Amino acid sequence: MATLLPPPKRQKSNYAKSLEKPVAPEPEVPIPSIVVQFKSSEDGSNLGPAINLPADTGRDALQMLVNKLRGETEDPLPYAFHLVPKVPTTSTSTQSARVQINNSIQLDALKTPGTTLSPEDVFELWCEPQAVFRVRSVGRCSATLSGHSSPILCCAHSPTGKYAATGSGDATARIWDMDTETPKWTLTGHKGWVLCVEWDSREKILATGGHDGQVRLWTPSTGQAYGQPLFGHTKWITSLAFEPLHLVKSNSPSPRLASASKDGTVRIWNTLTRTIEFVLTGHAASVNVVRWGGENVIYTGSSDRTVKVWSGVDGKLIRTLNEHAHWVNTMALSTDFVLRTGPYDHTGKVPKDDEEAKTLALERYKNVISTQPETLITGSDDHTLFLWPDQASSSFSTSATPKKPLARLTGHQKQVNHVAFSPDGRMIASAGFDNAVKIWEGRTGKFVASLRGHVAAVYRVAWSADSRMLVSASKDTTLKLWNLKTYKIRIDLPGHTDEVYCVDFVADKVVSGGRDKTVKM
Repeated sequence: MATLLPPPKRQKSNYAKSLEKPVAPEPEVPIPSIVVQFKSSEDGSNLGPAINLPADTGRDALQMLVNKLRGETEDPLPYAFHLVPKVPTTSTSTQSARVQINNSIQLDALKTPGTTLSPEDVFELWCEPQAVFRVRSVGRCSATLSGHSSPILCCAHSPTGKYAATGSGDATARIWDMDTETPKWTLTGHKGWVLCVEWDSREKILATGGHDGQVRLWTPSTGQAYGQPLFGHTKWITSLAFEPLHLVKSNSPSPRLASASKDGTVRIWNTLTRTIEFVLTGHAASVNVVRWGGENVIYTGSSDRTVKVWSGVDGKLIRTLNEHAHWVNTMALSTDFVLRTGPYDHTGKVPKDDEEAKTLALERYKNVISTQPETLITGSDDHTLFLWPDQASSSFSTSATPKKPLARLTGHQKQVNHVAFSPDGRMIASAGFDNAVKIWEGRTGKFVASLRGHVAAVYRVAWSADSRMLVSASKDTTLKLWNLKTYKIRIDLPGHTDEVYCVDFVADKVVSGGRDKTVKM
């Protein structure tokens, strides 16, 4: 028997409707209007006159106003806003807490419990520009350089952006001059594939790690080997990290180097004497990634599903972070960019000597961690990422208790391949085998957006120095430059004829390499 549909509902007659009591609308809460004085956090000067605004004016509208007042209508700058409430004269505390404005003054300042602000006050709103310089957008392929006879497995820009280094399956590494876009040196010596390349932050040493278990050091200015290779690992090298410049001891001119290997150990080398300082053992499987933090803490992620935190002074284990359920593939620090570029910033000033370079590097590092301590993000084959709090603050206390992660970032449907913090530490980009690039908040780990467009696994992501653009490299042979205002593709960068394995972004140049054996800029 066929299913019978229920009879249609009887419509109410107009007469029945007229007998119903009207529902009183909720009374609207009047939005107070407030007087706002914009102040520049750089020199404390007023930006234009005080303005009368509704208290629920959003942060985007405030940014628009400040850009109007500064006359930057062509290309608006992003701003961060905060209020400094007046401390009553009777109060004993001298330090007044800053109130960060993330949504609107009404939500963040007036409605928060315990606030001393009222709509009668004149609100001094301090404006901090978030990016003081701007990177030109990448638009075309300006050079295609062949030379390697095997796929290119890794690439890295030097701190000033003057050179790029690539490592390949043909057992050589090459240095390319980025100004003239020509090959500079070919570094031969490895007996197997070159799997990783790393620059020190003074641009004086280039380290390469190979499938032959050797770590080799090179002088980029001459293309010659910087002493003998470093032997010790029994299996191939997976990752390299130089000691941050501001931690280098005054009596030793060159930084130490950490090398992680498939043999489960991390070796710390003195690059001057080319001797081992200490070996970090404790992982039960391959160490896939190593990072050297600015607080002299070494982070290692391994296929034994753990992340270990070590002291950079003597190599003692501080704590083990075991939350991941599968191999840890990738790791990034919120200070990566500033540690990698050391004393060189967007102004292009060159330090006179090592001491000045160290002071500049320390100053830049201090600036970054003043707003947000050094945080760590780890990505794994279990499809998730974990955001960890500052591991160094209590590193020299005896407690080896693991700190709880700040957030577990879920959303990828397949393995997470690469993760990177934006240079200002506000955003995190992660790339996975599920063809997606995902953007997360750098402080809380909240999901922001998913960048869809690649049609195959995404291998690497790289940020521009002003944190406004992101480039991703994929198995689908393309690079994509993303617009982070709309979270859509800004420009598609085709040209490679096979998978793109590596990409790096510095100044206004992107360098990429892949299976088609060519380097593109």
